[in-house]
Amino acid sequence: MSASARPLKYLLGWLIAGTRGGLTRARIIEALKDAPQNANQLAGMLKLDYRTIRHHLEVLEKNRLIVSAGEGYGKTYFLSPVMEENYALFEEILKKIWKK
Repeated sequence: MSASARPLKYLLGWLIAGTRGGLTRARIIEALKDAPQNANQLAGMLKLDYRTIRHHLEVLEKNRLIVSAGEGYGKTYFLSPVMEENYALFEEILKKIWKK
């Protein structure tokens, strides 16, 4: 692993495995890998409350794992370039969690 990927590994580990809501954040990242979506689409797809989705989107965006375009109801979320480049690292963390 490169030195530049190490801080991302720790961040992902903390946000996905180390905090409450990590499973929901992981599901959002997986959904956004498939296609960019807005909060309402994610809420319907993941069968979760809209406000819960908005909270996790804010956490992911604050930590630069996702980015958004647009405003208001039509605001669409995408994986950040850093997250896309290091998606294999995310998958590695998920595999470790599921083994537990």
